[in-house]
Amino acid sequence: MRKIITSTLVLISIFAFSQQKIKLESKPFSTKGKKVQVYTTAENSDLRISNTDNLEFSELKQPTETQISVFVNPQKTFQTFIGIGGAITDASAEVFAKLSLDKQQEILNAYYSKDKGIGYSLMRTNIHSCDFSSGSYTYIKEGDKALNTFNIDHDRQFRIPMIKKAIAVAGGKITLFVSPWSPPAFMKSNNNMLQGGTLLTEFYQPWAKYYTKFINAYEKEGIPIWGISIENEPMATQKWESCVYTAEEERDFLKNYLGPVMEKAGYGNKKIIVWDHNRDLMNQRANVIFSDPEAAKYAWGIGFHWYETWAGGNPMFENVGKVNEAFPTKNLLFTEGCVERFDASKYQLWANGVRYGTSMIHDFNNGTVGWTDWNILLDQNGGPNHVGNYCFAPIHADTRTNELIYTPSYYYIGHFSKFIRPNAKRVSTTVSRSDLISTSFLNANGKMITIVMNQSKEKVIYNLCIGNQATKISIYPNAIQTLVY
Repeated sequence: MRKIITSTLVLISIFAFSQQKIKLESKPFSTKGKKVQVYTTAENSDLRISNTDNLEFSELKQPTETQISVFVNPQKTFQTFIGIGGAITDASAEVFAKLSLDKQQEILNAYYSKDKGIGYSLMRTNIHSCDFSSGSYTYIKEGDKALNTFNIDHDRQFRIPMIKKAIAVAGGKITLFVSPWSPPAFMKSNNNMLQGGTLLTEFYQPWAKYYTKFINAYEKEGIPIWGISIENEPMATQKWESCVYTAEEERDFLKNYLGPVMEKAGYGNKKIIVWDHNRDLMNQRANVIFSDPEAAKYAWGIGFHWYETWAGGNPMFENVGKVNEAFPTKNLLFTEGCVERFDASKYQLWANGVRYGTSMIHDFNNGTVGWTDWNILLDQNGGPNHVGNYCFAPIHADTRTNELIYTPSYYYIGHFSKFIRPNAKRVSTTVSRSDLISTSFLNANGKMITIVMNQSKEKVIYNLCIGNQATKISIYPNAIQTLVY
């Protein structure tokens, strides 16, 4: 009996100590003694992620309705952040290879260095060809159902070397997910990698195995794969590589083929992303797949793009929040976005950057855990692209002159990616007037990051309020700020 009592007391003591330790390690966020570093990017100025202020907190009196305020509540936290980044496509890698070595290093630093650039920590790449490739190709010979001829020699010329260099500059680690645009032509109903079509049921098994072949090949190259999406834009019949899946077809492919094949190959720890298309139909896709327990157990979360909804004038940010509300155990990841219809005269169009900032703030506030831009680098034509679907990238290279062109989008993305680090927690943030939009994250090192965008054409003076402390900040018209404190 004495032994039992002693053991019980020991367990109680251990539990009490652990609870005390948790409390000690979970100290509430305090502004005491903290400075607010303000970084600004503004239209019609030279300010580009420039340190424009170093402020202090003081006691907050009751805010009035005539003041504009940003309220941050560190006691309320939400999703865990995994990263921000972009895609290294064939196009990006081919343009990169045409640049001088010093310009190549500049690009790598600009994106992947936390000190010299904007600290990308997330990456996407394509499984064989997509529209941003110089031509269509696969990793097997046509008709090879057994995948005996599978090899990634094509990628070793441009894409793999660039990815390896990017990972090195990022500190040796990056979260990389991969996406296919189309199965090989012989596996499809239209016998064509382009123009949509569907995956023939007789090829569900070999196509599922194709993903594992790709993962194995890249990891042998020393490139770890974090996750995959099942299909890029599965409801789009495009003039480039594309393949259509209904919600039920994607669900059944996942639960009966891809999920089990991944597990059998030893890749059950890889994250599988469904949908990977626009915000408009994402709720229906989530309902069908996540409501099926056998399919849902393989799905890490849902990916989404911004194209059709933005073109229609309503970005449908609320759809992201509705998926988060309905399926809180599933993750939301922005997997692709860019400004379409390339026009070199609009390199510095400010609205392009604003589009990024607006989307990122709303997507994060609706529960998104990571955000992925499309091509990180394109040439002076918005390509290469084998079907003429030319687009903008945050940085363009004029391969004729070896010049790099940084667009407003690069700096807007940087206001998030440079300061919010993986494993940060989103923190409750609200604004008192619609002139401003804002989001906040608490980094693991205790630094709070608040991003504020001024949507108006007037300079705005606002209070940053945390508990009973505040500081007064001014923001230029059409500007974005990152507050670090």
